[in-house]
Amino acid sequence: MPRPAPGKRVFDAVLAAVLLVLVTPLLVVTAVLVMVGLGRPVLFRQCRAGLHGQPFEVIKFRTMRPPNQSRGLIGDGDRLTPLGRWLRATSLDELPTLWNVLRGDMSLVGPRPLLPEYLERYSDSQARRHEVRPGVTGLAQVRGRNSLSWEEKLDLDVQYVDSRNLRLDLSILVSTARTVLRREGINAAGSATAPEFLGTPRRPAPSQRDRTPA
Repeated sequence: MPRPAPGKRVFDAVLAAVLLVLVTPLLVVTAVLVMVGLGRPVLFRQCRAGLHGQPFEVIKFRTMRPPNQSRGLIGDGDRLTPLGRWLRATSLDELPTLWNVLRGDMSLVGPRPLLPEYLERYSDSQARRHEVRPGVTGLAQVRGRNSLSWEEKLDLDVQYVDSRNLRLDLSILVSTARTVLRREGINAAGSATAPEFLGTPRRPAPSQRDRTPA
C-alpha cells in the first residue's frame, strides 16, 4: 500500500488558501444569490465521516428548501430549486468546502465525505475508503460521478486509496475541471441527487452441497 505523499497536506492547505482568496468575489455573489433565492441560512452544514470515520461538519452553500410536509416538500426532488440545480451543476455549492480543506477536515482529492450512518453498511473492503481524508473531488467524481452505482463509486474510492500519489491527484484535479465544465454525471438515474446507500447485498454462503466436488 503506498504511503501518502509527505507534501500532500501542505499542498492541500496552500492551494486551498490560494483558491479561497481567488474565489472570494464568487463566494460573495453565490452567497447573495442563495440569500435572495432561498433565504437564510445561506450555508448548509452537516455531519460527515472523515479520516478513520471520525465525524466532522462539512460546509456547503444551501441548494434545497427545508422539508415542509404541509407544502409537499419532502423528497430531494421537491426541495431542490432551479437555483439549487444550477449551483450543483456548476459545483458552486462546493466552494465553501475549501474551508474544510484548510482546516484539515478534508483533502482536495480523496473519497467524497459521506454520512456517518453509512459506516456500518460498508463491506470490509469499502470501509478502507476512510484510510485517507475525504476529498472535495475524487476518482469516482471524474469517472462518472452520480451516474455510477454505489458499488462502482466505492470500488473507485478504494482504488484511489491503493494507488494515491501526487501525480494522480493533479490528474484528478484537471479532470474535475473538465467534468464540471461539461456538467457530467450530476444526478443518478431517476433521482434528483443520489439515492441513499443501503449497503452492498451480500452473496449467500454456498451450501454444503455446492462445496462438495462432483
